[in-house]
Amino acid sequence: MKLKNTSLIMCAIFLLLHIIPKALIAQEANSSSKEKKTLAAKPKQAEYITIPANVVYPSILKGNEEQTKDYIEKFAKNRKDYVVRMHKKGVTNFPKIITTFKKYNLPEEFRVLIAIESAFNGNAVSSAGAVGYWQIMDPVAREYGINYIPRNKKDTASKKSNIDDRKNLTKSTLVAAKYLRDRSRNLHNNVLLMVASYNCGIGNVWKAMAKSGKTNPTFWDVKQFLPTETRNYVMNFITLNVLFHNYNKLVANNLVFNPIKLKKGDANFEKTTAKAY
Repeated sequence: MKLKNTSLIMCAIFLLLHIIPKALIAQEANSSSKEKKTLAAKPKQAEYITIPANVVYPSILKGNEEQTKDYIEKFAKNRKDYVVRMHKKGVTNFPKIITTFKKYNLPEEFRVLIAIESAFNGNAVSSAGAVGYWQIMDPVAREYGINYIPRNKKDTASKKSNIDDRKNLTKSTLVAAKYLRDRSRNLHNNVLLMVASYNCGIGNVWKAMAKSGKTNPTFWDVKQFLPTETRNYVMNFITLNVLFHNYNKLVANNLVFNPIKLKKGDANFEKTTAKAY
């Protein structure tokens, strides 16, 4: 009887020292594994969010993003009021201009040149003597056969010296369209080079093209050989077209030119994400 009790005691001690601890350890490991699986199943809350760029270029100007987006972003920030004014004036005038341009197979993007040239002021006169909505010089007015008041009093080519059709939107737009049509023939329909020629003349563009040493140079190939004013002129042409194309985003202060990475908890996180979405 005593031996039997001793055996029972020894078995109990063995269970306490070996079997039960191992079972408890296995149970704890199993519980920990389940907990890890549960945690893994829960999606981690993103610490960052990326706001994608949302500026869309008109199809005719695609491919110029890298060379222009920084310039346009700065312009949108510093000259937003000007862009809004030109857009409002364009609501009335652009449809008439586009109708004329279509007759000469010109893309509607050329319409913004009137904003750059005169800000829709038919009485505008430059220091060089360019007059009217499209800032047409005397020789161009003479070449395309409209009435103009010559700057040089010895110029007797004007049909009627008391009338200047450059101050007439319809007639001056017709001259601008014909001029651009002819430049498209001279410049193989290269839009940016045509714009450059409107500012500095076809002769200066041809010289710049020759200096580039390339057979079919782009504006970016010849840019360094053009006057500074002309370089800015072409950049402004691209800029106005892009900002008009994204006008609703501009007025809502919601233009994103480069992807923005925001960390949750940043001061601007909620405000920026709300605008983006």
